[in-house]
Amino acid sequence: MSKRKLTRRQAWRIQKVQDERAARAEKRDNKAQEQLQEGNLGPEQHGLVIAHYGTQVAVEALEGDSQGQICRCHMRANLGSLVTGDKVVWRSADTEGKDDNLGVIVAVLPRHSELSRPDPYGDMKTVAANIDRIVIVIAPYPEPHGNLIDRYLVAAETLDIQPIILLNKIDRIDENNQQRLREMQERYKALGYEWLNVSTKTEQGLNELITYLADYTSVFVGQSGVGKSSLINMLLPHENIRVGPLSEISQQGTHTTTTAHLFHFPSGGHLIDSPGIREFGLWHMDEGSLLEGFVEFRPFLGYCKFRDCAHQSEPGCAIRKALEDGAISDVRMASFRYILSTLDNP
Repeated sequence: MSKRKLTRRQAWRIQKVQDERAARAEKRDNKAQEQLQEGNLGPEQHGLVIAHYGTQVAVEALEGDSQGQICRCHMRANLGSLVTGDKVVWRSADTEGKDDNLGVIVAVLPRHSELSRPDPYGDMKTVAANIDRIVIVIAPYPEPHGNLIDRYLVAAETLDIQPIILLNKIDRIDENNQQRLREMQERYKALGYEWLNVSTKTEQGLNELITYLADYTSVFVGQSGVGKSSLINMLLPHENIRVGPLSEISQQGTHTTTTAHLFHFPSGGHLIDSPGIREFGLWHMDEGSLLEGFVEFRPFLGYCKFRDCAHQSEPGCAIRKALEDGAISDVRMASFRYILSTLDNP
């Protein structure tokens, strides 16, 4: 069935409603800023966005007498979208007898990295900024898939963020998955990726994880149900992150984190807990970026006989030759081709 075409009047009415909503939102923002201005704003200071709640963000003061204090801040309309991990310049409101934890963000500092994921409409949405390390969390159940891991690795390589693969719940390894997990570990370690086995039940590997996370801003990513929240509860027991059980039928997890939140480790470093996602879209990439994201492909790029080589059956293909010689595994090649088929290229 073809899409119904709107009449000129219907299109005008829809645009009118949207304009009115935008005007109301701008009016609320201006009113909030006027209230803050009336409260005699304090001096500019640096802060860190630790959570985002609708039209406000939670900002932690990074300097001065208020260092460590959490403040609810409004955002000026010209600043664009802010996410957890953003470093900002903000001013507190002098609100005698009122709410002392109120302020306004006046500037956003440049990001050195950002992590995005597709929204329900397929558009890429940034969910965290200024990340140093991506912790790709998998578990024996739900069953880990190399293709999903590869998506995260490609994203990390493209963003120049250090990745590590974290196999959680190793106490649940059994005869049904032991061999497959061992082969998966060997494959990624052979590519130079760090791999760590941990268990919140036996606490195996937790000290190594704490050492790895110290002094960096990290983000946990992975399917729902792999135990990201349980890991944070073990590493930061005072945060009491809500944990969702696995479905007995599907062995899939439930989404328990609704917004990205930044936590501090006592020994140094930060952790951004991002909403659990089952799919990590890379369709905003082009083929060249995807090829670069597979680290074992890089030595062979640019050596194909034909410039527009599709790495399928063309003669003189350096990638296919590397595959035949064992320099590229069949599993990773299949993963590359599948991801390539999902790219939204013109």
